[in-house]
Amino acid sequence: MQKFRIGMVGVGETGTPLLKQLLDAPFVELVGVADLDLRLPGILLAKERGVPVTDNFIEIAEQGSRVDIIIDVTGSRKVREDLRRYMQFSGNTHTVIVHERVALLMLSLGLDAGWRPGMTS
Repeated sequence: MQKFRIGMVGVGETGTPLLKQLLDAPFVELVGVADLDLRLPGILLAKERGVPVTDNFIEIAEQGSRVDIIIDVTGSRKVREDLRRYMQFSGNTHTVIVHERVALLMLSLGLDAGWRPGMTS
């Protein structure tokens, strides 16, 4: 099974539930989690599970093609624009940036489909 290498930006109220699902998905490798507040429960959970954490979201983007998907769950226009600008500047055509609304859709679909941590299909 292909593993998706994912970085998350923003693990507050919206990001933490998605983080929990991703941590338990066998097809996901979390390569980094970023939030300005390194005391958030989502950051602490990521640390407990051995996921690198940072307060600088660009550090996730700097990993280049080692990251398949960056999920931006900050809701911040500035973060979204800075991520896009960095990706254009770096020439990285591999990594896909997923907007918060798409992340919410993914989270909702997973919950509605009855998917729970530990399930493979």
